[in-house]
Amino acid sequence: MKIDTRTTPQQALSELAARITQRRIELGLTQAEAAQRAGVGKRTIERIEAGGDTQLSTLIRLLRILDLSDRLDLLIPESTVSPMEMLKRQSARPKRAPRKKSTDVKESKKPWTWGDER
Repeated sequence: MKIDTRTTPQQALSELAARITQRRIELGLTQAEAAQRAGVGKRTIERIEAGGDTQLSTLIRLLRILDLSDRLDLLIPESTVSPMEMLKRQSARPKRAPRKKSTDVKESKKPWTWGDER
């Protein structure tokens, strides 16, 4: 089954579970061996392969032992911004904060003193 925009979340979980199970079997791993290598409990592997929810970190661990972690980059590709878009963004931002108009301090012709001289 192809996972696309019309696939429900439950259908996607079921399909991913089937693919994970198939890959584990192709590698000749039991659920217990996969769990031990991934550093999770056997029940966790059973739950994932049944289409249940799991933590993202657990899924990444499992994908590593199934030699599938190199494909994670395809899941959410790195965002690329075109050079023209970068220029547009730069010109939209101010280069620096505007200067505040300060009141001119007139220099006194008297020498500076502490104020306690007599």
